[in-house]
Amino acid sequence: MTNNKGIDFFSDRYGLTPGDIDKLLSIALEKGGDFADLYFEYRIRNGVSLDEQIIKSVTKSESQGVGVRVTIGDKTGYAYTDLIAFDSIAAAARTAGHIARSGGLTGVTGVNVSPSSHNLYPVETPVSAASVSRKIALVIESDRAARDYDRRIREVQSSMADEIKYVMIASSDGGLAGDVQPLARIGVLCIADDDGNRQLGRSGGGGRIGIDFFEEQLRPGDCGTEAARQAIGQLEAIDAPAGKMEVVLGPGWPGILLHEAVGHGLEADFNRKGTSAFSGMIGERVASELCTVVDDGTIPSRRGSLNIDDEGEPTTRTVLIENGVLRCYMNDRLNSRLMKTPRTGNGRRESYKYMPLPRMTNTFMLSGPHSREEIIRSVKRGLYAVQFGGGQVDITSGEFAFSASEAFLIEEGKITTAVKGATLRGNGPVALKHVTAVGDDLQLDKGVGVCGKDGQNIPVGVGLPTIKISEITVGGTKL
Repeated sequence: MTNNKGIDFFSDRYGLTPGDIDKLLSIALEKGGDFADLYFEYRIRNGVSLDEQIIKSVTKSESQGVGVRVTIGDKTGYAYTDLIAFDSIAAAARTAGHIARSGGLTGVTGVNVSPSSHNLYPVETPVSAASVSRKIALVIESDRAARDYDRRIREVQSSMADEIKYVMIASSDGGLAGDVQPLARIGVLCIADDDGNRQLGRSGGGGRIGIDFFEEQLRPGDCGTEAARQAIGQLEAIDAPAGKMEVVLGPGWPGILLHEAVGHGLEADFNRKGTSAFSGMIGERVASELCTVVDDGTIPSRRGSLNIDDEGEPTTRTVLIENGVLRCYMNDRLNSRLMKTPRTGNGRRESYKYMPLPRMTNTFMLSGPHSREEIIRSVKRGLYAVQFGGGQVDITSGEFAFSASEAFLIEEGKITTAVKGATLRGNGPVALKHVTAVGDDLQLDKGVGVCGKDGQNIPVGVGLPTIKISEITVGGTKL
C-alpha cells in the first residue's frame, strides 16, 4: 500500500486532476495567505462486539471529506466539507482563506508527487476486507478463553475494530502525497467476582496489520486469557501502601506514563507558546543520563506508524532526549516554520474535520545496561507497576497522576504481594531525573494506545524497558 495508491484512489473515484487541485489551492490563497493545503480522506470503519456471550453489534460506516487550511504568519483558517466535489471544496477554500485573511498572495506552485520511501504496512488483505464471520469467530475465541481460565470470571466483553483509510494531501508549495492506511485492534475486558469482590482485567492489541496477524501472532484467545489472569490476580490483592518509595515500572505498556508525563511536553506547539515544562530547554539536561527517549513513526506495522504524516511529510525517527539531554521537539509544518526548526513528520489529525497538530507516533525509552532481575534485587521496599489504567498530566507544570491497574510490592529485592488502588503522583521532568536504572528489555505495547489532545483522538504506540525511579509518591492506603 504505497503513496501512489492513495493519489490514484481519489483521482479514479472522484475524477480529480492536478489542474483541479491547483485551482482549489489558488482559490484558498486568493484573499491572501502564506500557505494552503488540502487534506482528502475516505474511510471505512467496521466493528464487532460481544457481551454476555452474545454478538451485540456488527457495524460498518463510511465517511469522506476534505479539510482546507490557510495560514498567514501564526494565524490559521480552517474549513471542511463532507462532499468531495470541486464546488464544495472551493467553498471551503474560500471560507478558510477568509478566516486567515491578511497580507498578499504568494501564489501556487504546480503540484508534484512527493513519494515517501516508507512502505511500513504492506498488507495484502486488511482486516476490513475479511468476512464478518471470520471476525465473529475471533471475538468468540477470546470470550471462551477468558471464561475457561477460571470459574470466577463472570463477565467478558470482547470487541474487534478495524478501518481502512485513504488520504491525499496537496499543498501550495507543490507537494502531493497520498497513502492507504489499514488499522485494527482487538480488546478484551474481564470482570472477576468472588463473593462480591469484583475486579477488572484488560488485554488486547493490533496495529497496521492484516487479518492473519490475529491468527498467527496475537491470538484473541491469548488476549482473553491475559485479561482473565489480571482480573483473577486482583482478587487476592491487598490495599496499596501510601508514601514516597522506589518504583519499578515494567516493560511495554507502562510507557504510557512516559507518553503522558513527558511526551506531550515535548510537542512543539506547547514549547513555542512557552506553556510546557520543557520550554526553552533544548541542550539542557532534563533527565538521568540513562534516559534516551525516541519518537519513531517508521516502525513497520505499529499502531502509531505512518508512511506520511497528515501533512504529507514522511515520518521519522526523532531522538527527543539523548543520555538525559533534551535534543528536539516534535514538529508539524506550522510550528517548524515559526520556530525555525526541521519538520519531524509529527503533524497529525483525527480526521478531515480537524487541522493538524504536533502529535506523537510511537514514543518510548531505549534499553539500558541493567537486567530486570538486577533492578528488582536492588529495591529494599517499593512498588512494581506492570499495567496502568487512566491518568492525567498538567503540561505546564509537568505534574501527573496515574492509576496502576496491576502492581506488586517489592520487599527485600523480591516481588511479593499484589496490591490494588495504587496511584503514582509526581512531576515528569523530576521523575526522569530520578531514573537510577534502565533495563535491557525494551518492549513496545501490543497496539491499543489512543491519545487525546484538543478534542482529537489518534492511534499511538508507547514503550519502555524496565526502569527504576528512586522516588515517587504512591497514593494508596497507609500501612
